[in-house]
Amino acid sequence: MTLSRHQLKLLASFLALYLIWGSTYFAISVGVADWPPFLMAGVRFVLAGALMYGYLRWRGAANPTLAELKGATILGVLMPAIGNGFVTLAQKEVSSGVAALVVATVPLFAILFARLFGHKPRRMDLAGVLLGIAGIVVLNMGANLQASPAGAAALLFASAGWALGSAWSRHLTQPKGLMSSAMMMLSGGIVLLLGSVISGEQLAAMPGWHGWLAMLYLAIFGSLIAYTAYMFLLQHVSAAAATSYAYVNPVIAVLLGVGLLGEHIGPAELLSMTIILAGVVLIGWKKTPR
Repeated sequence: MTLSRHQLKLLASFLALYLIWGSTYFAISVGVADWPPFLMAGVRFVLAGALMYGYLRWRGAANPTLAELKGATILGVLMPAIGNGFVTLAQKEVSSGVAALVVATVPLFAILFARLFGHKPRRMDLAGVLLGIAGIVVLNMGANLQASPAGAAALLFASAGWALGSAWSRHLTQPKGLMSSAMMMLSGGIVLLLGSVISGEQLAAMPGWHGWLAMLYLAIFGSLIAYTAYMFLLQHVSAAAATSYAYVNPVIAVLLGVGLLGEHIGPAELLSMTIILAGVVLIGWKKTPR
């Protein structure tokens, strides 16, 4: 069977989300060994946002209006700054696989925040949320999060920020197309750089080549390519299909962490992964009409 050009684009986009976003946790763990966390995340998003903005302007895209810029800035604070920034901060102390497991709860938080905007959850959604909470409880029983309560708190704060931004995004005026992602990344990156200054982060020494490669991978692949793939999928497939990366990313992150970083995943972490992913599957489950 020969795939059409459109089907090949869909396949490539799904693979980008599954593999690239699943591998960003590994890249963050490598990067924070050389970079202060907020500084690295800030440089990542400012670089990615500036490149995307320059490309879009070169292609003739219009500058965002003041209202669109305001909406993109709100999402930039919630998603790149809080959502990604605090994951980066947490990975100074928490393994990449465990970080991905906690971030897999984003769809669970999104269900809760959607109620603020008038969306009533289904019974299946509530069951998924309860499963996710149970998974987090089990995860906290493992050695990884018990050793770093601050890291656990940062990851939950990051997940809540990303989820609130996701729920709010449909009710905010945003720039058209990919300009929305460019403005989100630019504004979020600037906030992260300000946070780096306020928190007193200092670059003790120039990052080595591992640190630079990790940051560039996150900027180019994790932000530019994966964001573009995600926007493409949202336009051509259902939201449930586009967000299916939430089922796959933790598995990819755990495999990379164990295989390349020598991280240890115990019984509590494996059990929690099963419970949390089951909750996410329940939320994404759509009843087939007769």
